[in-house]
Amino acid sequence: MTYRVLDIIRGTTVDGPGFRTAIYFAGCRHACPGCHNPGSWDFNAGQEMTLEEIMEIVREEDFDVTLSGGDPLYHPEEIAELARCIQASGHKVWLYTGFTIEEIMASERLSLPLPYLDAIVDGPFMEALRDPDLRFRGSSNQRIIDCRSMTGGGHTPLS
Repeated sequence: MTYRVLDIIRGTTVDGPGFRTAIYFAGCRHACPGCHNPGSWDFNAGQEMTLEEIMEIVREEDFDVTLSGGDPLYHPEEIAELARCIQASGHKVWLYTGFTIEEIMASERLSLPLPYLDAIVDGPFMEALRDPDLRFRGSSNQRIIDCRSMTGGGHTPLS
């Protein structure tokens, strides 16, 4: 299994609580106006990496992990397997997506990674709602969803 990875940032503190390893995946069709990383929209950008290559970095860094992009949920099967491996290694996993939790829950395919995620930052970036004072989010429409509390289709916003 391979992944199109734009970058892996080691020891970041901006993509979730504490020091984290942030993995940025190529590809996004949301095309949010004002996106901070429009170069991530290209599905062919970055480099191919295997699951084992990514996991080697995760184990070496020994931080919790954030999956971002682009939008990782354009590759839900691959992201589910990666998140499963990260979780099995003892790390918490956050995922940033332009899809809302309602869209994710309504799709069997998009929801594949959910059992392996601790939190999702959901929703498209909306330039008109940009708020630099928000923690771990770019615009006020985005929510931090506690995936561990999901039962029977419910969700708990942490924000």
